[in-house]
Amino acid sequence: MAERMRATVLVLAAAGLLLAACGQSPGAGSAPTTGPVPPSAPASPPPAGLAALKPCDLLSATDRSTAGLTSLGKEKTIGPARACDWSEPATFGVTVTLAEDAPLTALEIDKGTGKRVTVGRHKGFRVSDRSAGDGTCAVLLGVGQEASVQVDVTNAGFTDTQLACRRADTVAALIEPKLP
Repeated sequence: MAERMRATVLVLAAAGLLLAACGQSPGAGSAPTTGPVPPSAPASPPPAGLAALKPCDLLSATDRSTAGLTSLGKEKTIGPARACDWSEPATFGVTVTLAEDAPLTALEIDKGTGKRVTVGRHKGFRVSDRSAGDGTCAVLLGVGQEASVQVDVTNAGFTDTQLACRRADTVAALIEPKLP
């Protein structure tokens, strides 16, 4: 009987301590914190350069209309680069590629097909093979020392390279003011 009484007293004592602890405010009964509070992790800086841009946002609705595009672009990746495709069925397509790790100087441009150009404040090349008449043209713009932006146009039927180059020039001129 004495054993049972002792066990009951221990259970009641434990229950009493538990109830007393429940009534305390958080942190009560614990030792006060001393010393410096660890600094919070610094906020990561917002992306800069081409990393801050979304390829499909480079052509607004007005820009698309100016370029002869009626559809929204579709994001994609080409290797490590982010890109956007716009397509006008049975007419032409445009791809704008943001190559953050491909400086203009590293791009292989055939001397027979590349011509130096300046679009706004960006130097670059217009690349097409007019003798092939394959309906393709690209404008490559240098962005800083480490990056480039590529505007590729392909006409449906792979004809009229001159028209493809006019379209590439138009799109390059529309996106250039938005580039870093």
